[in-house]
Amino acid sequence: MRYLLALLKRFHFFFFFLLLEVIAVLLIVRHTNYQRATIINATNELTGGVYSTFTGVTEYFSLKQTNERLTREYAELKNVSPGAYYVSDTGSFYVNDSLFKRQFRYRPAEIIAKTIDKRNNYLMMNKGSRMGVAKDMGVVSHNGIVGIVVGVSKNYCSVMSLLHKQSRISAKLKKNNQLGSVVWNGMDYRHATLNDIPNHVNINIGDTVITSGYSFIFPSNIMIGTVKKVELPPGENFYDITIALSTDFSVIRHGYIIENLMQQEQRKLQGETTDD
Repeated sequence: MRYLLALLKRFHFFFFFLLLEVIAVLLIVRHTNYQRATIINATNELTGGVYSTFTGVTEYFSLKQTNERLTREYAELKNVSPGAYYVSDTGSFYVNDSLFKRQFRYRPAEIIAKTIDKRNNYLMMNKGSRMGVAKDMGVVSHNGIVGIVVGVSKNYCSVMSLLHKQSRISAKLKKNNQLGSVVWNGMDYRHATLNDIPNHVNINIGDTVITSGYSFIFPSNIMIGTVKKVELPPGENFYDITIALSTDFSVIRHGYIIENLMQQEQRKLQGETTDD
């Protein structure tokens, strides 16, 4: 208290001057419309800027939680979408069964490491065997294909990116269901090559390329990219087609690991058919 009184005594002229200034401003604001509007606007501008800055900072620090929530919601939607189910037309009877059986399950996961500038690129995700992840599961993002799980530990998995020389995705042209396969050209993470499209097929720049569904890993109709360049080499029966990938591997942070619940049954039948 003694220090406060000493401070007031030492600067009492300055504090008295401030008090008079405040009284003058209040009188001006109260009795002059123009000055009052000017001061109010300036005050609103100042407080608005402070609130905007505070909101921006708050939203920035909540982005991680928001992204995680949106990722979970997207996975839940994919899990109940028609593409996640196998349609079984049982005719006139069924036993402990239903018309629709779930075939694909989506698990949200975060990409914690990746490469895009090598000939063979991989990603690491923060889901492993403890969460039900296993080898040969597909990985997709909001925008399209990402890769295939090739290694699993208890809490993590390694994904062979689409940007890998051994990656080959069964694909089709959306407009006419013409089958082909997508491989990476090994040069640009933004582009890949669509192979096996014969020269009699009508194909144009901008055509959409999606998964065919003719594999045990990915459901059908998942986005892969769009046709960017089409060439027919002299004497060849198949086009050289470059596609722009829908997944931007340089910025991707989240993905979805896809489990085919019927893969074991499909592989067993394939093995029996091959043996025969």
